[in-house]
Amino acid sequence: MKRLAKRMPAPKTELNYKNPYTLLVAVVLSAQATDTGVNKATKALFASIDTPEKMVALGEVELKKHIRTIGLFNSKAKNVIALSQMLIDKHESVVPGERKALEALPGVGRKTAGVVLNEVFGEPAIAVDTHIFRVANRSGLACGKTPDQVEQKLYKVVPEDLLLHAHHWLILFGRYVCKARKPDCPNCEVREFCVFKNKTEA
Repeated sequence: MKRLAKRMPAPKTELNYKNPYTLLVAVVLSAQATDTGVNKATKALFASIDTPEKMVALGEVELKKHIRTIGLFNSKAKNVIALSQMLIDKHESVVPGERKALEALPGVGRKTAGVVLNEVFGEPAIAVDTHIFRVANRSGLACGKTPDQVEQKLYKVVPEDLLLHAHHWLILFGRYVCKARKPDCPNCEVREFCVFKNKTEA
């Protein structure tokens, strides 16, 4: 973790957002989609829609037009409108800082809640996506058959003083170095600790 920290001292999400609400929406939209794709779709959307009230006023049909390039956009549009209405009705239009309240929102699961808690509220939460799941299992850092298993093991092995940024360090490491199809093992800072047998050569 210290090796990854040296390369990325202050990592941040690559999703573009204006406030906690737009981050929440962006993370919901990012499920099974790339951050780049989400950013392209939300650029025009977030220029004018940055509160739950504005999103509800926009409506599901118009929202779909903005996010139609994103996978599963129909169900995501429905969830975004529903979670926006719930924020208005139950949270005074403010994104809650408690995991239970976040996970009660439509379209928000444990991973999405973890990202919001980490990025907005500075909680040492690890949200296991495909990148973290791959890196943890491939390297031997925290092996598990499910994201939940990997998450719980990561909390045990990552030192407490490094937990805050561990989420971003691992995601960005998986995205740019420990890639799925062809990991960049020759330029990997933690190669010597990795148990992956099929390391790539320069």
